[in-house]
Amino acid sequence: MSQSDAAVSDSMNNWQASLWLLSDMCLNLTALGIIKLIGTDVPAAQLVFIRALTGLVLMLPWVWRERSRFIRIEHKGLQLTRVLLAMTALTASYFAVARLPLALFTAINFTRPLLLMVMAAWLLRESIPASRWVFALIGLVGVLIAVNPGTVQWSWGIPALFLTVLSSTLSTIATRRLRGTPAVVTMLLYTAGLSLLSLPLVVGNWQVIPGEQLIPILCIGVLAQCGQFCFLKAHWLGEASVLGPLGYANLLLAGLVGFVVFNEIPTIEMILGSLIIILATAALSLTGRR
Repeated sequence: MSQSDAAVSDSMNNWQASLWLLSDMCLNLTALGIIKLIGTDVPAAQLVFIRALTGLVLMLPWVWRERSRFIRIEHKGLQLTRVLLAMTALTASYFAVARLPLALFTAINFTRPLLLMVMAAWLLRESIPASRWVFALIGLVGVLIAVNPGTVQWSWGIPALFLTVLSSTLSTIATRRLRGTPAVVTMLLYTAGLSLLSLPLVVGNWQVIPGEQLIPILCIGVLAQCGQFCFLKAHWLGEASVLGPLGYANLLLAGLVGFVVFNEIPTIEMILGSLIIILATAALSLTGRR
């Protein structure tokens, strides 16, 4: 293959990857929108359990086809830790998104790379240049501006959102340590683990779901599982340098959905803080690649 043909092939792959990633964003935003519409009618732990069980059922054909990969499972303790962290992150995020503006929820989630850098330096003993610490501090300033007590009404969704960011970041670090594990193994342990660990939280506190909410709640699991597939497909095809900046479109989509569907008008402070978070995270990504 000539260099020009290779360039055309890479361009097509990146274009397809971008479409897959945009599909992932739309699917996940739709799932979050359903959760926000349901609000506090259904406990967050129950939503996590139904979401995990739905995803598990969808995965069964794939698991059966790849069953030979489950003969030997390594790093069982780390897999369990990752599932515990993921369950905490999902439960906290479902609790938070029902109580906070969708744009704010998405903006604070962009601080994950900043926190990941701190955790990588602490837990993985990675060497972090001074310039990256500066960008992390700038991102923190953006968070303080966006979560301004004078503009955002206090609710328990705010600490739940920060718990979401912390636990999901630690889960990402655990995932880094599991490199080389087949994707079907990691995804099955994740989905089955979520089902088992969330079950005790809902057995004695199961809330009857109204008939009109049953289909939307089942759709949360379908959308989340399809979104995960789109995310993997995007990163199989595309380059990180292309997909990284595209991720910031998620904040614009969240703001649009919040405005159109939930009549959420972002404040100047929220917009300014979100822009600072995005710029700091983008600068952090660029210095990381260099």
